[in-house]
Amino acid sequence: MPSHDDKPSGAFLSRLKTGLSKTRELLLMNVEAIARGIGPVDEHVLTELEEALILSDAGADLAREYVVALRGKWRRGELPDIDALRKELRRMIAATLAPRMVPMSVAPPYPFVVLVVGVNGVGKTTTIGKIAHQLREEGHPVLLAAGDTFRAAAIGQLRVWAERVGADFIHHKEGSDSSAVVFDALRAAKARGSHAVLIDTAGRLHTKAHLMEEMRKVVRVIGREVQGAPQEVLLVLDATNGRNAIAQAKTFREFTGVTGIVLTKLDGTAKGGVILSVTKETDVPIRFIGVGESVDDLRPFDAASFASALF
Repeated sequence: MPSHDDKPSGAFLSRLKTGLSKTRELLLMNVEAIARGIGPVDEHVLTELEEALILSDAGADLAREYVVALRGKWRRGELPDIDALRKELRRMIAATLAPRMVPMSVAPPYPFVVLVVGVNGVGKTTTIGKIAHQLREEGHPVLLAAGDTFRAAAIGQLRVWAERVGADFIHHKEGSDSSAVVFDALRAAKARGSHAVLIDTAGRLHTKAHLMEEMRKVVRVIGREVQGAPQEVLLVLDATNGRNAIAQAKTFREFTGVTGIVLTKLDGTAKGGVILSVTKETDVPIRFIGVGESVDDLRPFDAASFASALF
């Protein structure tokens, strides 16, 4: 069975480069010398770069760490010009992200259960549809479970995705117990031989403890029905939320045992540096990144490609 950890296609890299344009502009255009790619490195350039990294939501600690290292290299004569500085910063960013570049792998024993969580509006349902598309392309029988029973629109949206990608679909009526939906979905997956079950959930404010406790109940139901499940708990984060995504990640990890992150909407923000904050402060792998609405605009995360697109 082919893996979906393949290198990003040329078309996706082009969209990633375009999507990161706002972040790139913040990082480079605000540091005029780096934008021009000419002239010597000096203290002013390094100070401006640190401020730009913080504004991109890379985090103050990491920005300082980068600039301290760059300043040391500059003083040792290892950064003779702006082009050398840019190349070194690209290398440092790729090195920061590389340990978190762990693709999701759907493997036996089946069903492989993926619980998708996150706050309202981050794109969970769309993300599920896109991941289902990739798994179907690899030949996996997939079942989608409409665990977001609070919104009829979410159920309808997931049904459309199921039909579009050729996946099975399990739902109950609006207002039903989401744990009951999950229970029926897992029973159906075992009966039908599904390789993967992707479970949608209602958007939950990470600050509301009682809602997070409900999520724990869903996790317990999954574990009782399928031994070792959920094998994957994907937290969907909206890059436009910037540093607030860090708080979300920490809380969801506490309540649901997040195993991987999907960072969406990188194309709509100057805060693309948040991917650095997330990896540095949560120690959770980045499974996928999204840079658009197309079904192919969500891809397994590749650290080198991200760093390259950023510069």
